[in-house]
Amino acid sequence: MTYTPPQTLSFEQFIAQYGENTRYELIDGELRDREPTGPHEAVAGSIAGRIYVEIFRSNLNWIIPKNCLIKPLSTQATALRPDVIVLNKAELSKEPLWQTEPVVCNGKTIQLVAEVVSSNWQDDYARKVEEYAFLNIPEYWIVDFRGLGGLQFIGNPKQPTLTVYQLVNGIYQQQQYRLGELISSQLFPELQLRLDDLILA
Repeated sequence: MTYTPPQTLSFEQFIAQYGENTRYELIDGELRDREPTGPHEAVAGSIAGRIYVEIFRSNLNWIIPKNCLIKPLSTQATALRPDVIVLNKAELSKEPLWQTEPVVCNGKTIQLVAEVVSSNWQDDYARKVEEYAFLNIPEYWIVDFRGLGGLQFIGNPKQPTLTVYQLVNGIYQQQQYRLGELISSQLFPELQLRLDDLILA
């Protein structure tokens, strides 16, 4: 039996073939299936809705696009597709690809990213933490509503967990929240949100 390595794609090939297919993202040239399910999408929609209410209430010049890719300028063949992304409208004019594709490259444009954990949880807890910190994204939420992540990430016993990463001097500091606990966000200090609020009964 011989091993056949997966076909690698360039960023341009990925955009041409999968740019509008929200199921996929590209990491180091490798096509990744985000494996969205109904509950996954419902949780992502709940996050976006709760955050949008805070944006509107606080009169912030931010948006939550329906579909958006992040292409870190430091990588050639990576296009991350977060479940929820909050963008600063004032920075969009500086984005080189935005006028032709829903793609952002500059970390200054991004205020917050949220990922809802699927079976490929390793990407959310490892690779994306590094990428988003390198881009200086102020907050990164990992919403592990089924408790799928490794024990080193969510503890033992495994249970539903929401982890908020907040950037401090270029390094993410993390705080974990379990069911029933009020989540704290520096971007949205008046947010009244618990993990329970995001999960459909």
